[in-house]
Amino acid sequence: MEFDDIDDNLEARTIDPNLAADEAGFDNTLRPRKLDDFVGQNKIRENLGIFVEAAKKRNEPLEHVLLYGPPGLGKTTLAHIIANEMSANIKVTTGPAIEKAGDLAAILTNLQPGDIFFIDEIHRLNRTIEEVLYPAMEDFVLDIVIGKGPSARTLRLDLPRFTIIGATTKLSQLSSPLRDRFGSTYRLDFYEDQDIEKIIKRSAKILNATLDESCAIDIATRARKTPRIANRLLKRVRDFAEVKNDGLITKDIALQALGKLEIDHLGLDEVDRRILRIMIEKFSGGPVGLNTIAAASSEEMDTIEDVLEPFLLQLGFINRTPRGRMVTDKAYEHLQIKKQPDITNL
Repeated sequence: MEFDDIDDNLEARTIDPNLAADEAGFDNTLRPRKLDDFVGQNKIRENLGIFVEAAKKRNEPLEHVLLYGPPGLGKTTLAHIIANEMSANIKVTTGPAIEKAGDLAAILTNLQPGDIFFIDEIHRLNRTIEEVLYPAMEDFVLDIVIGKGPSARTLRLDLPRFTIIGATTKLSQLSSPLRDRFGSTYRLDFYEDQDIEKIIKRSAKILNATLDESCAIDIATRARKTPRIANRLLKRVRDFAEVKNDGLITKDIALQALGKLEIDHLGLDEVDRRILRIMIEKFSGGPVGLNTIAAASSEEMDTIEDVLEPFLLQLGFINRTPRGRMVTDKAYEHLQIKKQPDITNL
């Protein structure tokens, strides 16, 4: 595969943490319904449990909650769990879906007391929409402007007390006034391998998949510390086992399936390795600018920065420097490439 083939492969990456269009049903099947069933994020889970219980005792809605962190870690799942624990209905939308103030007004005026209003990708809300949202979050009122020009007047509607749960992968892009109106803000971190292993075992049980103990470990180490990727890998391995081994997932079958997917023991796929090789073979390991990497790989800068780079940084395979990105010795060792001496220092 040539370097410029990377863009085509990104669309079908097994280890893409974002939810694919055809995965919603599969994702919902495996989604836990209670805080006790939610694996990992222990501090967040414990705090939410206390706040939910306190709100229920006071017979009040939960205060507004903001969840942020990389995709695939459980922000949407936690929103649905909170709604279930509060015995409340949940209305789901995304920031880009609310295009006009009228769209937001239609949703807010149809909420019932105690309802959960979940806004995914809340950082993509239009600033005009945010202005309408502020009084709704603070005072549970909706200000509607009727008419235009000198004859315009404002109509204030009372809203039932409700809870907004916002989810974002880019907290820095959320405006300060909106961020300050959330009572609780939680960052979801990447999971430990043992937690990913528990998630895989739980998912296998739900899917009625027979899984050897060692298989869960092999899948967990390749899941990039992300539950969504772990469940997707389990699904692929299960498909392979159904065809090759009558549905029994053994260690050998799991390794064969993961080998076919070209995912190594650290969770890197061919796209990750190709990006590293571009930096090594074309730019001597760096430093090299992000725009130069994008041009050499025919890949968008945003895709490299938001999708590919975070995990490579987490593994310590690349470093960010004032002059650009650099490949580390760990990456050379992983790719089994001999590092050439830096002649500028000789």
